Amino acid sequence: MTNVPKTSAVKEIYLANPRGFCAGVDRAIEMVELALKKWGSPIYVRHEIVHNKYVVHDLKKKGAVFVEELRECPVDRPVIFSAHGVPKMVPEEAKRRQMLFVDATCPLVTKVHNEIKRYYDKGYKIIMIGHRGHPETIGTMGQLPEGEVLLVENTADVEKMDPSEYPKLAYVTQTTLSVDDTKEIALALNKKFPSIENPKKEDICYATTNRQEEVKRLVKHVDLMLVVGSENSSNSRRLVDVAKNSGCAKSYLIEDYKKIDWVKVKDANSIGITSGASAPDHLVREVISSIQEKFDTSLVYDTTKKETIEFKVPPVLR
Repeated sequence: MTNVPKTSAVKEIYLANPRGFCAGVDRAIEMVELALKKWGSPIYVRHEIVHNKYVVHDLKKKGAVFVEELRECPVDRPVIFSAHGVPKMVPEEAKRRQMLFVDATCPLVTKVHNEIKRYYDKGYKIIMIGHRGHPETIGTMGQLPEGEVLLVENTADVEKMDPSEYPKLAYVTQTTLSVDDTKEIALALNKKFPSIENPKKEDICYATTNRQEEVKRLVKHVDLMLVVGSENSSNSRRLVDVAKNSGCAKSYLIEDYKKIDWVKVKDANSIGITSGASAPDHLVREVISSIQEKFDTSLVYDTTKKETIEFKVPPVLR
């Protein structure tokens, strides 16, 4: 960070609370660190443990090796499955190869996995509202035989469906979607398929919902919104969408302080800052510090919702 003469205009920084790590991310990172302590390095991790390059880089330095497929892992070293969840065939393959594996799937994602299995056992065809190619969607759809879970990404996908083909339907959702977009798709599904079985409890996770609600509140006070998070983080990208849809057109996803567009910051009088559920808080602090170096700022802390949820690590790592 370089020192630049400060301008005279004071910029208000509104810091979102809650923001950053959720319980599932905390647990997944802790599981890799505990595995390294217990079994030494290298520990293999199938897919990025969470979608943040800083977290991944830090764990690599400690001895974690990240791979995309199980076949890249040697049988004599432990492997951890990422927080996003994996298709059923992955742990089955690990058992066949007699590998030591630990599943760091977020318990709220596991809840959705269990839901679709229950629906399937009762003879339902299942629709998943989610993003094609996202590891969570692949993992959830992969709990059942191919073709048993249909993916819809938007209301246009719902319109293409023929009700006569699906007499018994249920739907589930990816946990990191836009709450408002998902409601719209769910309404379209219920309109087209009046007897469709809705999830007993909201599938979108508490952290995603809380962070989106906070962004909706913040945009009333700011003319620029910065969301700290990685490009491949679904929940971070949704925070940008929510901010834009709630009236703050100048809303941007930034990986860290180096990605700040200083022209946009200079033009803003008030700036909202939040972070996705997989972004470490030191990245947010660096963004604030870099703005404070260049401008006189007034920092607004306003804790609206305290999150108390914690997920325990599996007994094998305790």
